[in-house]
Amino acid sequence: MVDVSSNVPRPIETAWIIAIGSEMLTPFRSDTNSIYITEKLNDLGVEVRGKTIVGDNHVELGNELRHAVGRVDAVFLTGGLGPTEDDLTREVIAQVLETPLVEDVKIVDQIRTRFSSRGLRMPDVNRRQALLPKGATLLPNPRGTAAGLWIHWRDKIIVALPGPPRELEPMFDESLWDRLRNRTRDMCLSRRVLRITGLTESQVEELTQPIYSPWQNKKPPIATSILATFGRIEIHLSVRTATETEGLALLDRAVQDLAQTLGSSLYSSDGRKLEQVVGDLLCARKWKIAVAESCTGGLISSRLTDVPGSSDYFEMGVVAYGNDTKIKRLAVPKFMLNEHGAVSESVAAAMASGVRSNAGTELGIGVTGIAGPAGGTQEKPVGMVVFAVETPDRQEVRTMRFYGGRELVNYQASQFALDMVRRILEDRD
Repeated sequence: MVDVSSNVPRPIETAWIIAIGSEMLTPFRSDTNSIYITEKLNDLGVEVRGKTIVGDNHVELGNELRHAVGRVDAVFLTGGLGPTEDDLTREVIAQVLETPLVEDVKIVDQIRTRFSSRGLRMPDVNRRQALLPKGATLLPNPRGTAAGLWIHWRDKIIVALPGPPRELEPMFDESLWDRLRNRTRDMCLSRRVLRITGLTESQVEELTQPIYSPWQNKKPPIATSILATFGRIEIHLSVRTATETEGLALLDRAVQDLAQTLGSSLYSSDGRKLEQVVGDLLCARKWKIAVAESCTGGLISSRLTDVPGSSDYFEMGVVAYGNDTKIKRLAVPKFMLNEHGAVSESVAAAMASGVRSNAGTELGIGVTGIAGPAGGTQEKPVGMVVFAVETPDRQEVRTMRFYGGRELVNYQASQFALDMVRRILEDRD
């Protein structure tokens, strides 16, 4: 048997999170606790090296705990502290640490009192929640029956927290934060997110790898990761420094180096979404925008109006799905639809002009296309989308082909339309 408090723990610089519960391995429940814990640990300058979801399986959980505790300074487990037979966290921790479970009589009394206050008798199964690995420190839970655990094992820290967020989050803030702060170095983890559109992940890697690769060997090193997502590529930068000022200064210089290489494809270096960038540019010019959409079904308007304060620049959105609506609401000439079809550059341009005229705005967008899965032809395949943007002194029209399902085509189309607006407002090609 190992004494769980025999050595002085190292400062906590790295962590691993294990979320426990078979329900999170189904489509019906997601793990939000790991996001919350990661944010809190990052605020303390702790880097989360990995996250794992494990079902209610004794062997699998034991294997994951052994793996995690061998790789990082602190392991955080969430869930599995309830009274039922499938709540295995206490038993598995005790087994991995080779220490016995000991019943805490005070916890039994607290749970019994909690039931009594509601006029109920405590079921005997709740006594399981009073079993603690020997040497563990209790983290009180005034909002539930599952107490948390703080365990100092060799030079590592193991923390077990209840699964319900309404219990976990207050426990972290009230009982865990100060303990962790005393175990972390006076370090700050600073982060920046760069958002890019118009380039593929491999193109971004080819452009930026010669720049960011040397950063890994500097002191302090700047960690870099490239993430591909709907309609954009993200570059995540992070660095651990003694002060936030030092970290942000390092990241500012890193961002400047990357921005020079990425050029106009970089639309945000401070984490803003594309719709926020467009809104800020419209506000700076004191311009208003109107949108006419067909295939995107209002997605562009929705993204623009999701931004707080968008009423300062968003005037009107029209979903003109049918040809009659294009004619009546947007003044698209009937002959144009007959000759060129709804998905054509001339119709997109007429839609942008019509919605801009009706709304009396400085900028108008027209979008029409074939999102699929049906409706495509050899001449106009599924994924073909036509865009037009009109301002008082210019009109631009582009035709693009996007790939993927209907949802992905529509999102990429909305991203491309907003990026056209951004480039025009920035006057960048």
